[in-house]
Amino acid sequence: MSELRKVTFPCGISVPALGQGTWYMGESARDEADEIRALQVGIDLGMTLIDTAEMYANGGSEKVVGKAIAGRRQQVYLVSKVLPSNASERGVPRACEASLRRLGTDHLDLYLYHWRGGPDFAETIEALERLVDQGKIRHWGVSNLDVEDMEEWGAAPNGERVQTDQVLYNLSRRGIEFDLLPWLEQRKVPIMAYSPIEQGRLLRHPVLAQVAQRHHATPAQIALAWTLRLPNVISIPKAGREAHVRENRGSADIVLTAADLAALDAAFPPPTRKRSLEML
Repeated sequence: MSELRKVTFPCGISVPALGQGTWYMGESARDEADEIRALQVGIDLGMTLIDTAEMYANGGSEKVVGKAIAGRRQQVYLVSKVLPSNASERGVPRACEASLRRLGTDHLDLYLYHWRGGPDFAETIEALERLVDQGKIRHWGVSNLDVEDMEEWGAAPNGERVQTDQVLYNLSRRGIEFDLLPWLEQRKVPIMAYSPIEQGRLLRHPVLAQVAQRHHATPAQIALAWTLRLPNVISIPKAGREAHVRENRGSADIVLTAADLAALDAAFPPPTRKRSLEML
């Protein structure tokens, strides 16, 4: 098993290109032990970036993550998100403190604005910068912002300090390749790809199966390897079971050939025009 490739944020910090998502974790006490174990195995395998949000299971996901990283916080690059309804001058610090309590930590490595809504960007950025000054967060970024949003965000005071844009990106959701991805690449701002296997809906596609067979891999591994082909992408699949985590980790060792990529492009064509940013 090779060492995971790294992706570097504008601040100079490098993180594994393959991390761990936690959307839908924390929704059932019955699954908690498996979810905690899965996250811990992922850390052991080098997938040390863990992404969560106050929205996920109304804070339940953050609680699961907090239990998984207890005693090993320094090994983890921890990401959470603030809802737009909490993105005001007063709401941001309250939401952050609540996330920190659930996570059992005194700081976040990266705090993301979850999607557009609520106050003006300038107010949210000012509140995020205050958290940086206080040591509550190390850096901040955004999620689900398109090119026009990013330009507006960047024009606000200190908006250029954005570290990432976390967006929906997978074989069936390639719209960002037309404009957003090049815009971010030009500015050396990585994306985080959430739902990189479309929550499993991609996996029955016959072309994925054919490519997987050539690599003695699974369709999920090929879908993940496809997102990892780009140097500016951090992929954050969710896995609630140890076996699924190990399967995800195996994707990082797959090198897709030109023939593989051509077959996938034919099955899942890249965009030829501007598309509205998609969200799940």
